[in-house]
Amino acid sequence: MSNNANHTFKDFILAVRPWSFPASSMTAVVTFSYIFYIYKTNTQYQDINWIYGLLAIIGAVLSQAAGNLISDYFDFKKGVDIKETHGTNRMLIDGIFKPKSFLRAGFILLFIISLIGIYLVLNTGIELLWIGLIGIFCAIFYYWFKYHALGDFTIFIIYGPIIALGTAFVMTGYIDLNALYISLPIAFLVVNILHANNTHDISNDKRAKIKTVPILLGFKISQNLYLINDILAYVLTTILIITKILPIWSLLILITLFIAVKNIKTMFKATEKNEDILEGLDGASAKLVLLFDFVLVVSLIIAAYV
Repeated sequence: MSNNANHTFKDFILAVRPWSFPASSMTAVVTFSYIFYIYKTNTQYQDINWIYGLLAIIGAVLSQAAGNLISDYFDFKKGVDIKETHGTNRMLIDGIFKPKSFLRAGFILLFIISLIGIYLVLNTGIELLWIGLIGIFCAIFYYWFKYHALGDFTIFIIYGPIIALGTAFVMTGYIDLNALYISLPIAFLVVNILHANNTHDISNDKRAKIKTVPILLGFKISQNLYLINDILAYVLTTILIITKILPIWSLLILITLFIAVKNIKTMFKATEKNEDILEGLDGASAKLVLLFDFVLVVSLIIAAYV
């Protein structure tokens, strides 16, 4: 990313925030597993392109990596991320990389993603073009959405329906609404990663003169919104099981409730004068996303063979 010869491979990896990748990759992996489940139990889809599905997973991860780099660049330039800020990517704050190197690397990744996307569009259909353009647009301008209290909505759309619909389409050649429905519980949990971070950073974000959902709603309502997002994830999954979109085995996701409850308790322990209790809750929320999605994938694989 820069000409500094002292950069290690670890520096490059940390720069793209790999710990955040479950947000994008697991939505694609769950969709991949859902298509596999349908393939094994239904005659609806028998001509599945598994390689395209893997490319979709790779594309989702690269898109998030690009978005992370571009967002970090603007957070640094606008003064959202400063030395006193906790829980951020400190590669720019600590001077390990030059700001422009982040921006350059982000657009290089977007160029690679575009090449993958063009290949898939030419081999699947024009519908994928619009899905891909939305994804790239949001990766580039996510920082603007985030500064105007639209970050939660953007994250919900991208890491839920957009990734799910794109993955299902390249694998089957169809717009599968069931894939969209399955992505909704995941999207609510992913939004809570950002929401936990933004609730913790209310004071810092006010200083930087940006608007986030917690700033608009206030601390107490933001705590309740975190609870509602988690509840909706489990309620919607249960509805999908009742309507037989997901198999009965997907009730296994209930074993992840202990993490959700622990996270919710942490959220409600905090106060406006003691936001530091929330430090690390974004990471704990990401762990819930990872485990929830992993259990969902396992349930789909079990159901495919039972």
